[in-house]
Amino acid sequence: MSTPEATGTPHAGAEPGAARFVCVARSGQVPDGYVRRFYADSLELCVARFQGKAYATSNYCTHLDCLLSSGKLVDDGIGCSCHGSVFDLETGEPVCPPATEPIKTFPVREEDGQIYVGVTPEDIATGGPRRRKPVR
Repeated sequence: MSTPEATGTPHAGAEPGAARFVCVARSGQVPDGYVRRFYADSLELCVARFQGKAYATSNYCTHLDCLLSSGKLVDDGIGCSCHGSVFDLETGEPVCPPATEPIKTFPVREEDGQIYVGVTPEDIATGGPRRRKPVR
């Protein structure tokens, strides 16, 4: 079994901008039913485990930028702790308002007791920590 790329460049033969898999956590750090915050380089992620499967999403709710890693898993997906928005873990689509815009989702692999998340250079460049800037 091959191990996903954990650092550096994408797999040989991959197109520029292709996702590389970065080790973000040990599998045991995300028990079933829990949500945690981790980083892939400078990209802040929300990693969750629901019914035994690990998921990775952006860590900020599209409603008002609250941390999804502070939320809870519900039957429909991940719930934001601030205003109750819920997002589908597979697609990132909002399934419960007030959020109307999807969150970003990332491919996840688990191998040898580690969680790897697939990120592109564009994800790293554009998806870093954020908070809405005050309107002037």
